[in-house]
Amino acid sequence: MNNEQPIIIGLDIGTTKIAVIAGRKNEFGKLEILGFGKSNSNGVKHGQVLNIDETIKAIRTALENCFASNPNLEVNEVYVGVAGHHIKSLQTRGDIVRQKTEEEITQKEIDQLIDDQYKTYIPAGDQIIDVIPQEFTVDNFQNIPNPIGYGGVKIGANFHIITGDKNAIKNINRSVEKAGLHTKDLVLQPLASSSAVMGQEDLEAGVAIVDIGGGTTDLAVFYEGILKHTAVIPFAGENITNDIKTGLGVLKTQAEQMKVQFGSALTNEAKANAYITIPGLRGMPAKEISVKNLANIIQARMSEIMDFVTYHLKQVGLDNKALNGGIILTGGGSQLKHLIQLTEYVTGLNARIGFPNEHLASGHIEELAKPTYSTCIGLILKGYDDYEHKRKEFEKEFKKVEVPEGLKRQLNGATAEQDNETAVSEKEMTGRKRNLTGFWGKFKDRIIDLFKEEEDKHL
Repeated sequence: MNNEQPIIIGLDIGTTKIAVIAGRKNEFGKLEILGFGKSNSNGVKHGQVLNIDETIKAIRTALENCFASNPNLEVNEVYVGVAGHHIKSLQTRGDIVRQKTEEEITQKEIDQLIDDQYKTYIPAGDQIIDVIPQEFTVDNFQNIPNPIGYGGVKIGANFHIITGDKNAIKNINRSVEKAGLHTKDLVLQPLASSSAVMGQEDLEAGVAIVDIGGGTTDLAVFYEGILKHTAVIPFAGENITNDIKTGLGVLKTQAEQMKVQFGSALTNEAKANAYITIPGLRGMPAKEISVKNLANIIQARMSEIMDFVTYHLKQVGLDNKALNGGIILTGGGSQLKHLIQLTEYVTGLNARIGFPNEHLASGHIEELAKPTYSTCIGLILKGYDDYEHKRKEFEKEFKKVEVPEGLKRQLNGATAEQDNETAVSEKEMTGRKRNLTGFWGKFKDRIIDLFKEEEDKHL
C-alpha cells in the first residue's frame, strides 16, 4: 500500500444519482478505490440543484453508504462536479502590448492576459466560471501552445470562456456545506469525464466526449490538443424514460427498467415479434409492449441528442471527419444497446464507449469501471493534479487506510501481481503523468474562488 499519497474524494451530484468515491494513487500511479457510496438524487433537475433540502439528504445518504463501505475513512473535503443547462460558453480574443519588450515572456504576463478576460461582458445573473486559453500568438507568429520564453512586442490568445448562473453555483455549494462537507473545488463535469476516459492520443487526434447523464448530456470537444468547445445539452437518460412512460402508458419505474433491460437505440435491431409483459395496475389486465415500439421511442430521442452533438461540431467546424479520434460516449446513458451504431450513423464519425478503468488499479469491483462513474473518477484525478502541482493545500500526514474487502473483486489475492504486470515503465509513467498534467494544466479553475469572492462581498 502507498500511504504517502492523499485520499481524494469526488462528489458527483447528478439528476438521477449522487455518487461519492474516495481514491488514492498506488505505487504504480493507478487509483485504488478506498470508499464508494451512492444514492438516488431527488432535488436535482437537468443537472441543477432545485431543492436544497432533498439534495442534502441524498448527499448524506451517499456519504453514509461510502462510510459503510469503509468505516476507517474520513471525508471532509470534496471535489464537486458542476453541470446543468445554465452552463454556456463563448470564444473571445485578448491581446496585450508588452512593457519590457527586450525580456522573455513570463508566466506573469500570461496570467495578466487571462485575468483580463474576466472583464468580458456577460449577461446579468451569470458569472464567468473558467477562462481557458487555446492557442497564443506572439507578434506575427501564430498557434503557439506555450509562449513562455518567446520574445516579442505583442502577445495575444484565443480564449474559451465558460459561464454559469450565479444562483445555480451557490445552490451546489450550499448543499455540500450543509451536508457537513467542504468544497475543495468545483469542476466542470464534461472536463472531469474527459480526463477519466481520454488518453494523450485522443487529445492529439481530436475527439468529442459525449457524457450522457440522467438530466443533461455534456459535450467537450478537443482538437490538436486544445479544448475547442464545451456545451450542455438539456436532454439525456431521464427524457428517454419519460418518453417511454408517456408513449407506452407505463409507470416511470417500469419505463426505466424496460429501457435498461430491453431498450435499443436502433429500431432495426429490435426483434419484430418480441413483447414485454407489464403487470396490470390494481386488477387491470396485463399489458403487452412491443420491443420494436420501445426501440422506436428510444431512437427518436437519442437521434435528437446526437443531432445536437452534430450541430455543436458544425458550430466549431469540426464535423466531416475532422476528429480522427471520433466520439467517446460515456455516462450512464452510454450503456444503451446499439448506441455506438446510432451515433456513427447520425454523426458520420467513429464512436466507442469510454470507461474510466484506464486510471483504476486492477482488482476493484466491476461496478466502479462503469461509464456511470467517469465524472467521479475524473474529479479525483483533478484533485491529484492539484496536489502534484501544489495548487491547493493538502494535509501533510496521510492516514493509513486499506482497500476494503467489499470493494475488491475476489481474485484470490492476485491484485498486486496484476498491477505489477500492468505497471508501465518509469519513463512511460512520467509521460502519462505529464499527459494528465497537460490536460488539467490548460484549465485555470477559478469557480470556487469566485464563489468565495461573492460571499465576501455580502459579508
